[in-house]
Amino acid sequence: MTWFKVDDTAHAHPKLLRAGNAALGLWMRAGAYAAQHLTEGVIPGVVAQLYGTAPQARKLVASGLWHPHGHDCTRCRQPAAGDYVMHDFLIYNPTRARVEDERAASAERQKRARERAAEQRNQERNPFDSSANRPRIDDDPSTENREPSANQIEFPDDIAGQGGASQRDGMDPSRSPRPDPTRPAVPPTEVQQASYGSTPAVPPNIVPLRDAMTDAGIVVEWSLDTAEWFRLEAIVKRTAPAALVDHAREQWRRARSRPRSVRYFLPGWTALPPVPAGAPTAPGADVIPLDAARPGRVARAADLFAAALDDPQEYAQ
Repeated sequence: MTWFKVDDTAHAHPKLLRAGNAALGLWMRAGAYAAQHLTEGVIPGVVAQLYGTAPQARKLVASGLWHPHGHDCTRCRQPAAGDYVMHDFLIYNPTRARVEDERAASAERQKRARERAAEQRNQERNPFDSSANRPRIDDDPSTENREPSANQIEFPDDIAGQGGASQRDGMDPSRSPRPDPTRPAVPPTEVQQASYGSTPAVPPNIVPLRDAMTDAGIVVEWSLDTAEWFRLEAIVKRTAPAALVDHAREQWRRARSRPRSVRYFLPGWTALPPVPAGAPTAPGADVIPLDAARPGRVARAADLFAAALDDPQEYAQ
C-alpha cells in the first residue's frame, strides 16, 4: 500500500483556496488513484471525468495544482493529450521504481521470515532432526579430535571406585544379566515358573475354601496381603467353608458387577456367626439343635425339667 501525502498546511495554501472545496475533492481522489497505480502523478482524462467535472478540472489547472498536455513547468513531466499531471507530485511522493524496489525487498524479508518460522516448527516437531544430528562430511574434524586432552584422560580403576569386585562381578552368576555363551540354552519346557505367577500361593488351610468356591462357580482372585490372610484364616477356623460358600454365593448373585477378588467377601464373612463343620448353612435348612450348639445349658435345663416332674409343688412355689 502506498500513500498520497498531503502537507499539514495544505488547508490554508493559496492554490487550494483558489480551487475551492469541490475541485479539491477531485484533486484528493485523483491523487489517491495516482499513488495506488504508481502513475507518478499522471491523471488519465477518463479518471478525471469519472471522479469530477470539467469545470472542477479547469479550476485545478487554473490554480496550478494540475498541468494539462503542453504545459511549460520544468519540474513536472509532460502528460499525454487529454491527461493531466499533478504539480510537484514526485517531491512529496516516491517514484514508481522506488516503490517497486521497496515492495520487492519487503517480499524477500517476508519470505526469509516464513522460511525461518517453518524451519523452527520442523525442529520443534522433530528435535532430533537438527544440524547436530546430521552426518559429518569427510573434511569435518571429528568430535574426538576437537576435545581437549583433559577429557581424554583414562581414570584408574581405584579412582573410579572399582578397586575391588562389585556385587555383580562374578559373585552370583544367577544375577548376571548377560548369558554365558559356553552354557547350553535351557529348553523352554524346563524353565522354572515364578513363585507368584498367575496363580498366587494359598495357605493350606484356605485351599478347601478356595476349591469349594471354584466348584460353586465363584471364580475370583486369591491375592491378599499378610494381614488379610490372617483375617481369612481366623474366619475359616470358626466358620465352616460350606457356610462361607453359601454366603458368598448370595453376595455374588446380588452384586452389581462380578467381584474379581476374594477380598470382596471378607467383610460379610467377618459378620457371620460361628458355624461348626457339618451344620446346616442354607436358609431353608433345619434349625440347629440346641444340644449341638450349647450342650452345657441344654443338659442343665433337662435336669431342672426332670426335677420339676419329680416334685411339682416345690417348683410351683
